[in-house]
Amino acid sequence: QVQLVESGGGLVQPGGSLRLSCAASGSGFSINAMGWYRQAPGKQRELVVVISSGGGTNYADSVKGRFTISRDNAKNTVYLQMNSLKPEDTAVYYCNVQARISGMTRSYWGQGTQVTVSL
Repeated sequence: QVQLVESGGGLVQPGGSLRLSCAASGSGFSINAMGWYRQAPGKQRELVVVISSGGGTNYADSVKGRFTISRDNAKNTVYLQMNSLKPEDTAVYYCNVQARISGMTRSYWGQGTQVTVSL
């Protein structure tokens, strides 16, 4: 099993910044892709950005140039630096990890962290 713990959400004014973190723990696993998704009230969960084990990234158009994903493989941690935040970025942000255990790749989700962008 892989456990994910997220941190870093909160309330910020438009134009502000936040940094999210997601740390994976457990035993006997290796991590492939890591990513962030978000879900706003009344909307479906959507991809924000993913990063492959090799460092390749895929950003949603809505966050390109404002958000930056990074990962620390030694710490099994993924980060999301969010700059120039807009009210429409308000959502619960979920970390996702594709981890390989016992020869199988499985998807794991964090508990979610609230990001609110408001005056």
